[in-house]
Amino acid sequence: MTFTALVVDDEPIARLAIVRQLRDDPDIELIGECGDGVSAVETIRNSSPDLVFLDIQMPGITGLDVVASIGAGRMPATVFVTAYEQFAVRAFDANAVDYLVKPFSRERFADALRRVKTRLVAMRGTDSDTATRIMQALDALRRRDDYLARIPVREHERVVFVDVDDIVWIGSNRNSLQIHVPGHVYELRETMIALQARLDPRCFARVHRSAIVNVRRIKTIDPWFNGHHVVTMDNGQQLRMSRYQHETFLRLVMTQPPGPKRPDTPG
Repeated sequence: MTFTALVVDDEPIARLAIVRQLRDDPDIELIGECGDGVSAVETIRNSSPDLVFLDIQMPGITGLDVVASIGAGRMPATVFVTAYEQFAVRAFDANAVDYLVKPFSRERFADALRRVKTRLVAMRGTDSDTATRIMQALDALRRRDDYLARIPVREHERVVFVDVDDIVWIGSNRNSLQIHVPGHVYELRETMIALQARLDPRCFARVHRSAIVNVRRIKTIDPWFNGHHVVTMDNGQQLRMSRYQHETFLRLVMTQPPGPKRPDTPG
């Protein structure tokens, strides 16, 4: 069974890396290359390829704009090509839409192509299933883009931008929040509920009414008494976990990928 494929990427070297490997596959017929979103939309509409390798981050019309222009219901099976880190594209695995993270190896590409061909055989004639998978992945990406990467905090006469990855935990203090990073505590005029809604729920969780922790910076979780637990962070801070949070919190922690290694921070 032969499938037609289109490669869309504004970087010529990135396109060439994909094209070379597609040409070695007897099951793939390459119908073209596009270096921008406008030509991608036109080619998809005119040629209706079975498969598109689609770069997400392109100037002008992005890969997301291409999907929006075509419509998810008419979109071919799509392998997203992205510069996002591995942890940021876990949604693709869950939604069975494949992806390639630049730079990718020949082995990773071969694995992606093998998976997508298997999926194409299974999904031929089921466009609605393809559309559902694409929309789920795009929604996950949009949600990810809505989460804070840095938090602006006013300190005296200046504004400091705190990287969320550096946050150990966040506590409430009357009408403000205290953002704890190694060696410093920042004050933020915000409510706990409002800030939690803007933090990635895969990385930040509420252990009780007045504390949010960075899941990647947890060192241990120990039983306490009466069903409570104590969470010890990598800076030595210990926080009590509410009983009703325990089961949900543990599920989140146990599904976390390994985080970046950090030097030990004194408590």
